[in-house]
Amino acid sequence: MAAGREIAIIGATLDLGQGRRGVDMGPSAIRYAGLEERLVSLGHIVRDHGNVETAVPEATTVQDERARFLPEIKETCARIAAKVVEESTAGALPLVLGGDHSVALGTLGGLASVHGVGGVVWIDAHADINTPDTSPSGNVHGMSLAASLGLAGEVFESDAWPLPALDARRVALLGLRQADVGERKLLRETGVRVFTMSEIDRIGVERAMREALDHVAGPGFVHVSLDMDALDPEVAPGVGTPVGGGLTYREAHLALELVAESGLAGSLEVVEVNPILDRENTTATTAVELVASALGATII
Repeated sequence: MAAGREIAIIGATLDLGQGRRGVDMGPSAIRYAGLEERLVSLGHIVRDHGNVETAVPEATTVQDERARFLPEIKETCARIAAKVVEESTAGALPLVLGGDHSVALGTLGGLASVHGVGGVVWIDAHADINTPDTSPSGNVHGMSLAASLGLAGEVFESDAWPLPALDARRVALLGLRQADVGERKLLRETGVRVFTMSEIDRIGVERAMREALDHVAGPGFVHVSLDMDALDPEVAPGVGTPVGGGLTYREAHLALELVAESGLAGSLEVVEVNPILDRENTTATTAVELVASALGATII
């Protein structure tokens, strides 16, 4: 991904999709860690659009325990989608800052509105392919991939985006190490390419990422969605759903450097930074450096 791109930062302080407070402060933490300055240093033109309006749990009533706060999440995601449409149409690269991973419904929906059905590299410890019928928690951040594939039911439909937004044959999960029973079934049925941490241990992160990028390439769009819990909790402690045995700092950087090298990704998002659970903003600082790697930062 060459330097000199126009980057549009879109914040979404959404924490309704999961059960632990604090991730709504993720966009501020990432900005505070020097995101804009780092991207400008790479030669990019950066415009920060601030945060889209988002409801808060204290002023919101759960209507359906199987998909908690879904109407409010869809409203926020519609605002994200509108910003993504605006910036993609203008030729900028949308960089969405979460918030929890339910923001991806808006990001992917906006991209599909402009470009048609596309592909995604989903870097995450979790599959996020539950549906309201399979989710043990009812937390929507664990349904965002299923919803974007059109598999989570008509409750996820909206005038703000087409569904499916993704082609299941062009979805690659990287870093998976936790999946629910219903998710395993859907992953097998859809044929989503999954690179578990066990497979990454066997074949190496370089081969895994190159294969993932090859798998998602094609018409429409290619998006990279980075959940910071893909990294090992020792590296990224400030996440709401940590799972041991994740990507190392160096593995994560190599993976994102390969994104830049491929030139495929026209959009990025980074989600699930929770400053309340962090140590000295380590996770947000790491997020900034990983975004920089995806956008062309090199050692020499």
